Amino acid sequence: MEGMRSVHKRGGGPYQLTRSHCSPPVTSDTSTSRWSSFGYKPQVLGCLLEEQYGLCCYSEIRPDRVGLSFHIEHVENKSQHPQRTFDYNNLAACALDSQSDLEVLKIQGAEVFGGHASGKSKGVDMARFVSCHMPDCSRFFAYLSDGRVVPADGLSLDEVDRAEYTIDLLNLNSPYLQDLRQAWWDELEGLFEDHVDQDMSLHCLAGIDLIPVGASLSQFFSITRNFFGGIAEEVLDQEAGRW
Repeated sequence: MEGMRSVHKRGGGPYQLTRSHCSPPVTSDTSTSRWSSFGYKPQVLGCLLEEQYGLCCYSEIRPDRVGLSFHIEHVENKSQHPQRTFDYNNLAACALDSQSDLEVLKIQGAEVFGGHASGKSKGVDMARFVSCHMPDCSRFFAYLSDGRVVPADGLSLDEVDRAEYTIDLLNLNSPYLQDLRQAWWDELEGLFEDHVDQDMSLHCLAGIDLIPVGASLSQFFSITRNFFGGIAEEVLDQEAGRW
């Protein structure tokens, strides 16, 4: 079972970011003011979205498909680790733009999730947190057909604690996300049954949502990978090295 797609960093982002990182802030207040005045966020976000194939780093939603936007997430909070404020290896593209989307969710009565969730905002124990930049982060989580994300089978007690801590901290089982994930699972199930009934290729079906189209992946890559199991692994093995 797979959950939370690992983000593989490419390069160091725009040179303006690298230049700022040469003299990193050392206090939380300085970090906040310097990041607020940093004028190259769109360029940074563009680099992040390219390496994440348009997916939110934590939830794997495609914000552009559900009327939402992105923000640049500091995986290690800049308030706790100000020296990593401009460190490209600490940045990720995460759903929910604080300028617009938080109000949209509030109007909808939906809970905030991801980097803007209250748990993540208050502070993170990085020894327990499962980061999207960890090469093996996907092994900590599994998705269920009812839309929930849970600790994967076969984890040690310490690893289960880390998975649960991360799920709670990021509010990854918010009703909003659960509904989206269950709808996606149900859609895959319907397509799967149609293909079986009509004797069509399940490998082709899986490939539609597991292989990037242009620079983007379909939403919930890990759910699709869970759903198709061995078929998904065969498709991904066949495509290995192409993206």
